[in-house]
Amino acid sequence: MEQLEAKVDELIELCAILGRENRALRAQQQNWSAERAKLIEKNELAKSRVESMITRLKTLEQD
Repeated sequence: MEQLEAKVDELIELCAILGRENRALRAQQQNWSAERAKLIEKNELAKSRVESMITRLKTLEQD
């Protein structure tokens, strides 16, 4: 019976550890998702600026 209780206690502790790890990983995933969204936005802005510069250069070239 004592062995069973010890195993149950181990499982309870393991569940608690895994729960904490899971929450930490989910928080990390949210942070990475937010960072990815910011990087995509910055990339789109840079792309737009470069395209605008190319258009202006082509216009100047034609003059």
